[in-house]
Amino acid sequence: MDKNKIFDTLKNAGNKVIEKGKSVKDIKLSRVNIHSFFESLQSNGKTLVITVVAAVVLMVFFCFVVFFVNVKGPEEVLVPEVRGKDLTQALIEMQNKELYPKITLRYSDIPGDEGTILDQSPDAGSIVKGYSRVNLVVSRGVVVDHVENYVGMNFDELKLKLQTLFAGSAKPLIILDSPDFKADISEAGTILAQEPPEGTDISEPVTLKLVVSRGPNFENTRVPYLVGKTVEEMLQIASHSKIVFDFTSRAAAQDEMAGTVVEQQQFDGEFIKNYSRMSVVLALRNTEIDGKKYGIFSAELSDYPYPVPMRIDAADEDGNVTSLVNVLHSGGSFTMPYAVPKNTVLTLYVVDKAVKKLTVH
Repeated sequence: MDKNKIFDTLKNAGNKVIEKGKSVKDIKLSRVNIHSFFESLQSNGKTLVITVVAAVVLMVFFCFVVFFVNVKGPEEVLVPEVRGKDLTQALIEMQNKELYPKITLRYSDIPGDEGTILDQSPDAGSIVKGYSRVNLVVSRGVVVDHVENYVGMNFDELKLKLQTLFAGSAKPLIILDSPDFKADISEAGTILAQEPPEGTDISEPVTLKLVVSRGPNFENTRVPYLVGKTVEEMLQIASHSKIVFDFTSRAAAQDEMAGTVVEQQQFDGEFIKNYSRMSVVLALRNTEIDGKKYGIFSAELSDYPYPVPMRIDAADEDGNVTSLVNVLHSGGSFTMPYAVPKNTVLTLYVVDKAVKKLTVH
């Protein structure tokens, strides 16, 4: 082989080896750079995560800001004045203002105002947001719109009924006038006639005039003989008699028995009108007699046009209650004797209403 050709072949082979050597070196350098990149990535991972989270939070925040800026809440409106207006008109005004009414019904004192707005809350002129609730009080009319039939009712029961019916009303529609009383065979307190009559329409407050029975007071009662009667016997007589007894007391004389009647009022005739007053004097002592204390229970009452039921209850130290006496009394000065153990509590009732208490010492 020619020496020159051999030399050229070796030279070319050497150059190829050199080129291959460079490629290997470059590959090694590339591997080194990738490894360094991953190491750098691992060392800066926390910073990257924080950066990503912060970016997400900022993005969500700006989304909410944009949302609330573009979405408007209910507009504020002025509450209209609807007091005194018809319910239909008031509802239309509420609807125009985009307000929702909450309705409450209430009786009124003014005839003919059924369906009228009596009150509202919030007040007119208040600033509220649209779609808010406004409380409306609507009249359901008057409690009664005509006069009923009261003939045959008891006067006290009617008075209580009207008081209950118009309780809390500043202007009651039915006003009771002072009744006219007359003797009648019906029970005392029974309504015999009325004016205005049943069915009269009520367009404004009316005054009710009544004729009321005094009871069969045209009968007379025989005057009883009471001298010598004990307190217990007098309580029995008072319970059944149609006489109003006015009891007084004085110290018993030596020849008088304590706890008995020693004097009584005298009348010209044998009979007196029912529920006339009669004076009776009892002889009493301050000391106990047979374990009982004696005395007279007294009270000042209103004068009644006819006799009303009254009673005295006695409650002992153990709380046991017994009825001492039941009477019909016309009021004014009330007196009644008693003979009860010490520390008994006596209670006077007028038509089942306690009016006075007394503890016996």
